[in-house]
Amino acid sequence: QVQLVESGGGLVQAGDSLRLSCAVSGRAFSMYTMGWFRQAPGKEREFVAGINWSGSSTRYTDPVKGRFTISSDNAKNTVYLQMNGLKSEDTAVYYCAASRNLAVSTARYDYWGRGTQVTVSS
Repeated sequence: QVQLVESGGGLVQAGDSLRLSCAVSGRAFSMYTMGWFRQAPGKEREFVAGINWSGSSTRYTDPVKGRFTISSDNAKNTVYLQMNGLKSEDTAVYYCAASRNLAVSTARYDYWGRGTQVTVSS
């Protein structure tokens, strides 16, 4: 079993930055690929970014490329999502998830956190 707890969300203005954190506990952190997803009101949950356990491979959805950076600290069992140049369309609940593979589909992720709200005012 894997437990995921997100933190770092909040209310910011357009152009600001936030760093989300996801603390991972339970089974060995190195067994999993970690992903960040988001879900805006009335929309489906969508992939934002993912990183493999070694940190050697990352993936991003096109709307966040160049603005968001995913990273991991294996010693702390924590995954981060640095979000710069935030836009109003980034407003959503952000979820951390764990998968056996670096995938973009929610169906490929086995464990989920409860999410943290990010609100960007324009």
